[in-house]
Amino acid sequence: MTDHQVVSREDWTAAREDLLAREKEHTRMGDELAAQRRELPWVRVEKEYRFDADDGSRTLADLFDGRGQLLVYHFMFGPSYQAGCPTCSSMADTIDGALPHLHARDVTMTYVSQAPLEKLQAYKRRMGWNMPWISAAETDFNFDLGYSRTEEQTREAFAPMLAAGVPPGIEHGASSSGTDATGYLTQGPGFSAFALDDGVVYQTYGTTARGLEFLMGYYGILDRAPKGREEGDGARPWIRRHDEY
Repeated sequence: MTDHQVVSREDWTAAREDLLAREKEHTRMGDELAAQRRELPWVRVEKEYRFDADDGSRTLADLFDGRGQLLVYHFMFGPSYQAGCPTCSSMADTIDGALPHLHARDVTMTYVSQAPLEKLQAYKRRMGWNMPWISAAETDFNFDLGYSRTEEQTREAFAPMLAAGVPPGIEHGASSSGTDATGYLTQGPGFSAFALDDGVVYQTYGTTARGLEFLMGYYGILDRAPKGREEGDGARPWIRRHDEY
């Protein structure tokens, strides 16, 4: 017998109507936030970055592929990793199907990681993905945007946490990526948006942490399931690559 509140259909409908009002408010607020994102000031990208791609060396401007907008997901796959971060991998599963729709709206999307291109290509084959994925191993791009750090910087930044004991979520991510906690934490997830105007590249937006949940399509679905995400403290050690469940 369930211990959840059970009511009549009439009472359920009334409660659902109350929640619907909140949901509509949330939707309108989302529209307002989207408009504020578009109104953010831009910053010109002055540095010349070069990435390793399937078709050779490419600049940041080259990554637009003839379109005016570029979205970049900073995928956690560092030099010491043997496989990509499982959470980043779960997020990437939905991108291939979205690409034609993005392209139709003058938007290119690509993934970037610090691991060498050969590692990224092999992992991409394993996962069955087709989205563009480039290596920033020979450039400061991820470091300049704040999504990568050296192992020395990582040990300094996370010293208290590493000394107190690595949280289960970090331990799961590190072990399943074939590295240790320090190596794992040299990378951070992130999302950056750029515009190309008259040959000049500008950064227009960036986010990380829970700001990336819009890419985790399964979260929106789970939020509407009876038990929700069932994550308690917010840790995500349950997430696996799609070929590991």
